[in-house]
Amino acid sequence: VYVADASRAVAVASNLLSDELRAPYMDQLRKEYQQVRERRAAANESRNLIPLTQARQNPTPIPWQEYQPTTPNIFKGDYQPSEGCRVIRLVESEQYPASMVLLEDIPIAELIDYIDWTFFFHAWQLKGRYPQILDDEVKGEEAGKLFADAQQMLKEIVDEKWLRASALVGLFPANADGDDFNLYRDDQRSEPLARLHNLRKQGRQPNGKYNECLADFVAPEESGVKDYLGAFACTAGIGIDAKLEAFDKEHDDYRGIMLKALADRLAEALAEWLHQRVRQDFWGYAPDESLSNNQLIAEEYAGIRPAMGYPASPDHTEKDLLWSLLSAEEHTGIWLTESMAMVPTASVSGLYIGHPQSRYFAVGKLNRDQVEDYAARKKVPLDEMERWLAPNLAYTPAES
Repeated sequence: VYVADASRAVAVASNLLSDELRAPYMDQLRKEYQQVRERRAAANESRNLIPLTQARQNPTPIPWQEYQPTTPNIFKGDYQPSEGCRVIRLVESEQYPASMVLLEDIPIAELIDYIDWTFFFHAWQLKGRYPQILDDEVKGEEAGKLFADAQQMLKEIVDEKWLRASALVGLFPANADGDDFNLYRDDQRSEPLARLHNLRKQGRQPNGKYNECLADFVAPEESGVKDYLGAFACTAGIGIDAKLEAFDKEHDDYRGIMLKALADRLAEALAEWLHQRVRQDFWGYAPDESLSNNQLIAEEYAGIRPAMGYPASPDHTEKDLLWSLLSAEEHTGIWLTESMAMVPTASVSGLYIGHPQSRYFAVGKLNRDQVEDYAARKKVPLDEMERWLAPNLAYTPAES
């Protein structure tokens, strides 16, 4: 333990030697050291940021003239949706109109095989990978009991229909315009439908690395390539409040926490299941894909589904545009709080990008020039945008 002043050494030593004080003192120390590391990392990254104009000159290089995007199947007039799916045309057009698919009452049983159990154990503060954690010398017994209880509750969820799942997928003619996406009403691309906004990495990159932006992975307008973009919102939390209230009345905190953890895992499993349906059927750019659950968890498929508020797209306010675009609350019942959290909380939303070179990345720290540019593109006051992007700012905003 580093002590800047020798007069504090006795107190520090006493804390370390005390059976009662040692653990809380070490916890506090770890938090303080983590804050120091984060401040130092942020300072280092801030010193290595480059101007936005320079970052835009180092995008992900993609040979667009060699790429032929797949026209989504649901655009086509002869598309036959499977049972439980309803196609919604956003416009009347014979030129491949932007369309959505609504899936209601998705069987929970279909989602169980898609659960990533590693993160279930993380929710219980048990770090380790599944299934290896079940054989862990230290954590194995507790993990095994949790897993058995989870399997029993999943059976109850399915048999007694505690939860319901629904999902909405939208697919749109789209092209990149600078760092943003232009979405169109149909494949004639003469009438804009919406514009979604993205941020670009500003950290100085070594040779062979790029200042990535999600817009890099959708064909730019000037390429002449007709590309597409997807969006989705899904939930596995319909009906959870009634069961949580019942557990609360029974003072059964354990089963309440277990249900929340399983609902969250089922929502993520639904997102994985849904993305597979998009690749194989609704969009259909990978109709012959055949991957195991482990391969799905390892994301060995083509394309990505970035979520707003996560590292590649850190601005939560883009969810508002997504909800408006999809009429998500009307179709799924999922609504957004003032802080852009989704309710039910066991919900997932985001975008679909189909290009095989698309990948996840972290935007990281942002300089004032990009935040000003971004706020202007969104037509939002700078101070408001700075509040939403506060964790990413590499500068101190001016006080109003």
